[in-house]
Amino acid sequence: MHWADEVAERLIASGRELVVCTGITPSGEIHVGNLREMVTADAAYRVLRERGVTPKFYYVADTADPLRRVYPFLDESYAQHVGKPLSEIPCPCGDHPSYAEHFLAPFLESLGELDIAAETVRVDELYRGGQYTDAIIASLENRDRIARIIDEETGKKTAAKWSPFAPRCNRCGRISATVMKGFDKEAAQVEYECECGDRGWASMAGGGKLVWRVDWPARWNILKVTYEPFGKDHASRGGSFATGKRISEEVFGYPSPDHVIYEWISLKGMGDMSSSKGNVLTIKQMLEVVPPDILRYFILRTPARKSIVLDPGQPFLRVIDEYDRAAASEESKRSFELSSVRQAPAVEVPYRHLVSVVQMAANDPDEILNALKRSGYDTSHREEILARATYARRWLETFAPDEVKFELQDTLPAAASQLSEGQKKALLMLAERLTAGMSADDIHQLIYAIKDELHLQPKDVFEAVYIALLGKPRGPRAGWFLSALDTDFIRKRFREAVA
Repeated sequence: MHWADEVAERLIASGRELVVCTGITPSGEIHVGNLREMVTADAAYRVLRERGVTPKFYYVADTADPLRRVYPFLDESYAQHVGKPLSEIPCPCGDHPSYAEHFLAPFLESLGELDIAAETVRVDELYRGGQYTDAIIASLENRDRIARIIDEETGKKTAAKWSPFAPRCNRCGRISATVMKGFDKEAAQVEYECECGDRGWASMAGGGKLVWRVDWPARWNILKVTYEPFGKDHASRGGSFATGKRISEEVFGYPSPDHVIYEWISLKGMGDMSSSKGNVLTIKQMLEVVPPDILRYFILRTPARKSIVLDPGQPFLRVIDEYDRAAASEESKRSFELSSVRQAPAVEVPYRHLVSVVQMAANDPDEILNALKRSGYDTSHREEILARATYARRWLETFAPDEVKFELQDTLPAAASQLSEGQKKALLMLAERLTAGMSADDIHQLIYAIKDELHLQPKDVFEAVYIALLGKPRGPRAGWFLSALDTDFIRKRFREAVA
């Protein structure tokens, strides 16, 4: 059973009204690592819908979180905004209402492409709308109780001046530089002093924010969350889930949600993705080079508690080919089903071959289809094949290593003059024996038969083929490569190389 089916069974058995929730702070580029949270939630949501349950599904954008520091991708002008809520900081590009919206906009667009139908909830709007006010009052009234829970779970002593609520300074706008001095329950206001010298009262409705360890369980109660996945950092001993669970149940009187703990997605050779460190691959970048179904599958094929290493270069081609076979695999079929964005005919052309064909055809749609026909592939699903070819071209431009790239030469390359006599004989024999419609395997066997007749090494014949056609000694698999090209063109070129 897929882990998403197991989660759905538990949720249905609970008998609770179901609310699926996720949460990501738009403090920087929202990357493929963050996407694991969304896909993990969406998988359970999809299974619940399959079983006739229609839960609410929220994506909570923590737009009220403060800017922690001037990240590497920001200029120094943002130093003046450190400590302010993300929703109240200027947009880095000037095209969005705020810093938060600058990073939210492309993420929300990507969620649409991935068919993740979560309702977006902005935390700053919840605060301003007063939805957090009761939780703020309960937190302030139970300050000592919450501090004791945190102390017991973390093993650390909470500071004497610690407050569960961070007021926003009316002068400098920061929530990270204030100290709470008191509160008025009836007026729903908090008294504060700020490092900037200001002193005054801040409204609980938008004039500050609960600290994370209290904000999270307060949110569960506000949105009535019953299922939420989260990363392993929150699940550590003394982490925010351990304290949140107790605060939710002992202070807010709300049972903590069912959950799935997921491991990180890291970039090959670069470690765990982190927007604050600039070590990211954005969802938009990946959706440029791979269909949304496959990006979903890349995450869903791995159990949530196992880490994933993303290498968008050649290793990712194996993921794509695995996806194309997944529908017929008992092991992968369920992940395939939960990855579907739109019902479309399978593209049965191996992606590696398509990468070669796109280059051979110089991105010409008709020539791409002709080359695939010559290779023996069904091209009746023209739209789907050409869409996949577009992804292949972008992958070549963005992530392909140099050894994968080539260009079919219009004229005989100058390097052909350096071919040995044995290599020239091999090309001449290939020109004489190649026939239209030969399969990739037949051509491969022919090459080996010719090398045996001429007592050559396989490398010598393959190099001759590539030099004559590409001007370099390496290229795509020779059988597939030659089967996709026009036979008359190959014959003519090989004879030119021998002349």
